[in-house]
Parts: sequence; C-alpha cells; structure tokens
Amino acid sequence: MTWAILGSIALIHLAAAISPGPSFVVSVKTAAAEGFRVAAALAVGFGLGALIWALAALLGLAVLFKVMPQLLMALKIIGGIFLCFIAFMMWRHANDPIDVIENDAPPRTMLSAVRLGLVTQLANPKPAVFFGAVFIGLVPEGSSLASLSLILAIIFINETLWYVIVAKTFSTHTARNAYTKFKAWVDRAFGGLIALFGLKIALG
Repeated sequence: MTWAILGSIALIHLAAAISPGPSFVVSVKTAAAEGFRVAAALAVGFGLGALIWALAALLGLAVLFKVMPQLLMALKIIGGIFLCFIAFMMWRHANDPIDVIENDAPPRTMLSAVRLGLVTQLANPKPAVFFGAVFIGLVPEGSSLASLSLILAIIFINETLWYVIVAKTFSTHTARNAYTKFKAWVDRAFGGLIALFGLKIALG
C-alpha cells in the first residue's frame, strides 16, 4: 500500500470527522460545561468508536448492511433513540446550574466520559458504510496486516485529535463564562440539534 493511498484515506476521513454531527455538539457542550480534561477523555471515546466502525468495515459489516438492510435499519433506530435520549436529558436539565470545577477535578469521571464518547459514536452506524465505501475504493486487495493496522491507527488519531482540538477551543475561560451565562438556551439549542441528528439517523 502506497503512502498516497494512506494520505488519501487520512484526508477523506479528517474531512468527514470535521463535518458537524452529534459528536461535535456533545463535545462542545461537554468542553464548555465540564472543562478540557473531561472533553479530552470524550475525544478518546469518539476515536475508539471510529476505530470500531472502521474495523467493522474492514471485516465486511458494510457489505452485510447491503445484504441485510434490516440490520442497518435496526441499528439506525437504536442509535437514533439513544441520541434523542441525550437530547431529552439536555432539555430536562437545561435550567440546572453547572458543576463547579475545583482544582481541575472533573465533575464526570474520565472513564464515564470515554464511555459517553464511545456510545455516542456507535449510536450512528453510518460511519461503517462510509468506511466501507472508502476502503472498497482505496484499499487494495491483499493488503498486509501492518497496512490495515496503520489505517486503523490513522483513523483513531484523526478522530481523537480533532475532538481534542474542539475540547481545547471550547473549554477556555471565555467559552465557559459564555456557557454559564446562556446555559439554558445553549442546552436547549444543542438538545434540539442532537434530537434532529437522532431523527435523521433513525429515519434516514
């Protein structure tokens, strides 16, 4: 496998990762509300989720979705319901005061942040189809295990680093103050966006 192919996969995936979606909304809200450390752990969860979907595509799950579209539909519905649940919880707690971060101690454990990122990423099965299309078009047959492992590493690093950048950007003092001031409106807006993403995934 050439470096040109690896570079193409990295750029295509980075463009997809940067495009706004439910993960981006959850990342921004978490960074502003709970600080950089928690949002960075969330980013690791997003990276693991992307890694799992990419591995699934390499193992043929994207092909299975074509053969059994009912499976894809079921996963979409389950994922959409989960995202709508996140949206409901945001609306429900929109008026609650945010937790105060003292001595840089996160109000959410790092493990729970990773878990939230992972589940949020896995709630959308479309990345498996996306990766399948990219891999079919770019990954040569008979690629070595080392090459495939490098592709998976690139996808994990891409996804994680992008959301670490998002976490750093929106966890600043200015961003946190703005979020504190407009929390009810921001949570309802973000909750509405996530609900729309959930419905789009479930019905798309």
